[in-house]
Amino acid sequence: MPREVLHYLQISEGLTVVDGTVGAGGHSQLILRQLGDTGTLIGFDRDAMMLRLATPLLRKPNVILVQSSYSLAREALAERNITSVDRVLLDLGLSSDQLADRTRGFGFDAGGPLDMRFDTQLGQPAGELLNTADRSRLIQIFREFGEEPFAERIADRIVTRRKQGGLQTAQQLEECIRAAVPDAAIAKSSRNPATRVFQALRIAVNQELQHLQHMMTDVLPQIMTPGGIVVVLAFHSLEDRIVKSAFKGHQGWQVLTKTPVEATPAEIRLNPRSRSARLRAARWKPAA
Repeated sequence: MPREVLHYLQISEGLTVVDGTVGAGGHSQLILRQLGDTGTLIGFDRDAMMLRLATPLLRKPNVILVQSSYSLAREALAERNITSVDRVLLDLGLSSDQLADRTRGFGFDAGGPLDMRFDTQLGQPAGELLNTADRSRLIQIFREFGEEPFAERIADRIVTRRKQGGLQTAQQLEECIRAAVPDAAIAKSSRNPATRVFQALRIAVNQELQHLQHMMTDVLPQIMTPGGIVVVLAFHSLEDRIVKSAFKGHQGWQVLTKTPVEATPAEIRLNPRSRSARLRAARWKPAA
């Protein structure tokens, strides 16, 4: 939703902008065109691979790229003597480059080892979590982060599979899920039956909701310039709920989107993944 993102960000020359999820650099490139040479763009991404892809496109004197979570923006800005920022963009969607990476296991189509970490130097890989967590923990992850209706059946199948050698690859996990989900449920849905579980594991491994909650409630109020604007693109209800609650829960936010902005039918035809996108924007107007 690049047009909607730029509309709500209201970029002008000379501003200081944070792109909290640089990805392959698509949004950052558009922002830079409007920032001019006098503005500053600070781009964050936990994934070193994505920063390597974005760097050639964003190699300008007024761009700072940081391999870190956006939830650590306050510390990263302070290290660079930046006291506040005028605009923040958080695009919470998973990049197609990450989904296609056969070494990380983000997507069931690409396969690969079950890692799923954005930063492969930190945290517990998804495969290790699957092969060590007890049944109740697996059920909790699948229900809480994936809203998976067959969480118990899938967890039972995984526990059984572990006794037969464990789960090492995305393909093995998908096969395990397919065996657990009733055929009737698979036939009724147009989505791969593994979609919710893969989402849940990725969220759990990367602690995505904790990072977002911390950013929305603790970090943004401390780094925003009065009058500054935040735009967030969420791709599932758990993220959107956190964003909506944070904007409504602090009197310093003036909400600019009464209801979340959705992708147009034309964009969905070009980019089917945008069908689940929900954009919310707010202006920071703290009490004097």
